Amino acid sequence: MSFIDTIVLSPVMKSFVAGSVSGTCSTILFQPLDLVKTRLQTRSIPISGSPDGMMAIFEQVVRRDNILGLWRGMMPSMYRCVPGVGLYFSSLHSLKSAVCEEGQPLGPVQAVLLGATARTISGVTMIPMTVVKTRYESGVYVYSGVAEAVRTIYNKEGARGLTCGLLPTLLRDAPFSGLYLMFYTQIKINIPEEYREGPLSSACHFSTGVISGLLASTITQPFDVVKTKMQLYPDKFNSLLGVVMYVQRKYGYRGYFKGLVPRMLRRTLMAAMAWTVYENMMKTLKLK
Repeated sequence: MSFIDTIVLSPVMKSFVAGSVSGTCSTILFQPLDLVKTRLQTRSIPISGSPDGMMAIFEQVVRRDNILGLWRGMMPSMYRCVPGVGLYFSSLHSLKSAVCEEGQPLGPVQAVLLGATARTISGVTMIPMTVVKTRYESGVYVYSGVAEAVRTIYNKEGARGLTCGLLPTLLRDAPFSGLYLMFYTQIKINIPEEYREGPLSSACHFSTGVISGLLASTITQPFDVVKTKMQLYPDKFNSLLGVVMYVQRKYGYRGYFKGLVPRMLRRTLMAAMAWTVYENMMKTLKLK
């Protein structure tokens, strides 16, 4: 077997492919929710992430940019999420293989640590695309394309501009993925095997993912608000503590949960779909 065949047929590469496919599906479907979440967090007037606030943003975007405006920032989202999700799942597969015997379920602490570590690897690698995606969606910046956005940010702000908000991004994503994986694995092992592995397996995976996503996204929402502020206004906010104090002073505790509803819907549905597609593809690739 050639070196190329070894790479292509390796379990890690199969995990990467399965993760990338799942990331593609979920990103395309739920991009509008991510755009609305970002717009809610960048509004200067105190507005909650309530359904009313969401619908106002939806209506504003559609009226100004037509329905396709809801997919603004799709390309940087794809550049970020497709390889990012693939890298997350392949890293998770490698880590799980290293600490667990095949077929052995993860314990709660193992799930938190492995999920957080895999997400940290993915998050650090993809942070430039995270910055570009956030600025694209905000409406604050106007770029003609992803390459131009990267070039403009680098020329004006240097490498720091392409990595701004890394700490709150990791503080948001690593705990989210750790908590999500813990909830997901613990709920799943308590589902009877005839449902978990039978004709209803996809429904079980999706509903387990929804519950896990709701819990994990609510807990980590404050870090998402801080991350968005740092990435959109790097000249105004250059420290995590500075953003925290600004949000508290201007909006109070409610400010940390701006955009919660669209983010909760997007992260929950996106993660649930990603895991459902991933689990089914891993079965198809005979890795489960």
